[in-house]
Amino acid sequence: MNTLRFVTVASMLLMGNGHTAFAVDVLRMATTTSTDNSGLLQVLNPPFETANHIRVDVIAVGTGKALRLAENGDVDLVLVHAPDAEKGFVASGYGVKRFAVMHNDLVLLGSKQDPADVKQAQSAPAALRTILQTRSEFVSRGDDSGTHKKEKALWQQAGVTPNGDWYISAGQSMGAVLRIANDKNAYTLCDRGTYLAFKDKLAITPVYEGSSDLFNPYHVIAVSPQKHPHVRFDLASQYINYLTSSEGQEIISNFTVDGQILFHPDAKTKLGVQ
Repeated sequence: MNTLRFVTVASMLLMGNGHTAFAVDVLRMATTTSTDNSGLLQVLNPPFETANHIRVDVIAVGTGKALRLAENGDVDLVLVHAPDAEKGFVASGYGVKRFAVMHNDLVLLGSKQDPADVKQAQSAPAALRTILQTRSEFVSRGDDSGTHKKEKALWQQAGVTPNGDWYISAGQSMGAVLRIANDKNAYTLCDRGTYLAFKDKLAITPVYEGSSDLFNPYHVIAVSPQKHPHVRFDLASQYINYLTSSEGQEIISNFTVDGQILFHPDAKTKLGVQ
């Protein structure tokens, strides 16, 4: 009976959540839906977990919510893409430096008919301005995510305020917004990684892309142990070292969907960026 009980318990430990029985330490990370929806983390995290016997628990939400979770001490680190909000988070003492990890870009998606003719725009703000002028339907994340923050900044640069029945604030993740925009043949702003991961299910397509104002950088930030002594700053530091190492950066650079690179490695220094 004792032998049977030992085998049963051992089997339960090994089965777990798909991790080995040695993964006893848990690192809590809040990150954006783009890193999760794209499939990057499913490739990036396992080598780190196996080598360090650490399980990375991922909470995929918008950048705004990710930073609020970190401010409350509910996670150990964040991997997000909203530079101004990130800088404020660090300046307020909640985060310990910012480390550049990677970048991609945002794309403005719409129907192939492109009713607002945004393909002729000279900039992303100009493209949004034509959407407003033609009252073409636009689906916004509306969730304080990094993509939503960028969208709001572009509207501000365009010198206009979006409102009316044509402007749909979904309050949803990027994947849900893509489905809504696709059903409506509407415009929406999306990070390229998530678009490439979903494109086979979409009729909408990039109608404006490639401008410098659509640059989309990602940074990782450890939660300050001075603010929240219970956080696993040691594990967060290990993960940051991994992301910014040659191993982590190579995995990012080699991650593709249908032969297309989704993210470009961007780590420049272990000292962080301001």
